[in-house]
Amino acid sequence: MENVTKIKENQKTTLTNYICMSKTQNYTSVKELMQKGEELIKNGQTDYMEANIDNNIMSILLFTSGTTSNSKAVMLSQKNIASNIYAMQCVEDIRSTDTNIAFLPYHHIFGSTCMIMMLASGVKTAFPDGLRYIKQNLNEYKVTLFVGVPVLIEAIYKAIMKEIEKQGKAKLIKIAIVLSNSLRKLHIDLRRKLFKQVIDALGGELRFVISGGAPADPKISKGFNDLGIKTVQGYGLSETAPVIAAENEKVMKNGSVGVPMLNDTIEIVNQDENGIGEIRVKGPNIMLGYYEMPELTKEVLKDGWFYTGDLGYYDKKGILFVTGRNKNMIVLRNGKKIFPEELETVVNRLEIVEESMVFGLPDAKNKEDVKIAVKIVYNKEVVKEKYPNASKEELYKIVWEQIKQLNTTFPRYKHIQKMILTQEELIKTTTKKVKRQEEMKKILGETI
Repeated sequence: MENVTKIKENQKTTLTNYICMSKTQNYTSVKELMQKGEELIKNGQTDYMEANIDNNIMSILLFTSGTTSNSKAVMLSQKNIASNIYAMQCVEDIRSTDTNIAFLPYHHIFGSTCMIMMLASGVKTAFPDGLRYIKQNLNEYKVTLFVGVPVLIEAIYKAIMKEIEKQGKAKLIKIAIVLSNSLRKLHIDLRRKLFKQVIDALGGELRFVISGGAPADPKISKGFNDLGIKTVQGYGLSETAPVIAAENEKVMKNGSVGVPMLNDTIEIVNQDENGIGEIRVKGPNIMLGYYEMPELTKEVLKDGWFYTGDLGYYDKKGILFVTGRNKNMIVLRNGKKIFPEELETVVNRLEIVEESMVFGLPDAKNKEDVKIAVKIVYNKEVVKEKYPNASKEELYKIVWEQIKQLNTTFPRYKHIQKMILTQEELIKTTTKKVKRQEEMKKILGETI
């Protein structure tokens, strides 16, 4: 209230209307506006409801995050957005009694479409005070569900596990999970009771988490599901408004992105010997094109199909797995293919690792070949707690030994041969995806 009054008294502002969520003497309230609207409708003012809408013209213009190339302006219609919201409502367990917390930015399609979906489902939405107050806000608003990117979901899960370890209950929780999973095979689900204390730490009401925007660590998804907090992963792009596949109540397989949405058709084309190929999709949610980029639009839109540039495969049950981005794929001189995202998922599980980026570094001796390298941002808190007196050289050796240990679990051609260690955060988009192209420029500039 005080902040709004300050704005109003500021003579430089051009604002003319001030609306308050609750009733007050000084400002118009939302309830008063609703009452006024009802009166207008009763008196025959129906222009808004009877407005003619062209579903197929551009209604939204937004930019892609530009992780591997320059950002592009995507043209989306009302039909694109509405069809996707309808598809999500048909398959996901969203209830009108839910309370959502809005973590995602609204200038990106994932955040904006999910917000509209919540409104369409009658869900109450709370806005967080910031990432550092996540746990406090989950408690304060009694959040039942949220949609987030993997980096956020992983941070919440790691915070839970760290607290469990501090209390000396890690072994007890592991035993309880084994017991719980055995009972579930007999159709006895006691997770919400067995892990009540853990769920209470997250407000006591959290039941559903939707992950999207980037590949999620299967271990994290499984961890939440083991505790009784249903966690599903979805897959999509700005160009597809955005969701084209997702896990749901009936189809959940750890590490997958589920099945196509009910109004989408997804095919895998140009498959290799392992059945991995480019993902293409056709449906009512496919964009109109890139704004003022007809040639680029023709490259990705062909005969009604949108070519995603992502690589993936279907398993025997028709469940979709995304292996990585075509542009990110590293091809060795012997023809072997490596998906950086696959290795990053494993590297990021190391306690000392905050985040990482796997890439192909040109071989100094043979420019036609590349070496698998990784840039690691170490977790400052872990280092402070476990290696407080380690020098930079000693810390490098500690992390490198852990990477060498991981290498023993990979096929030889996937072995990481070089490591860059830093405390500086990787360059990211606003949805927390690493800008690989910018990072590579920085890395090559430092290593030349």
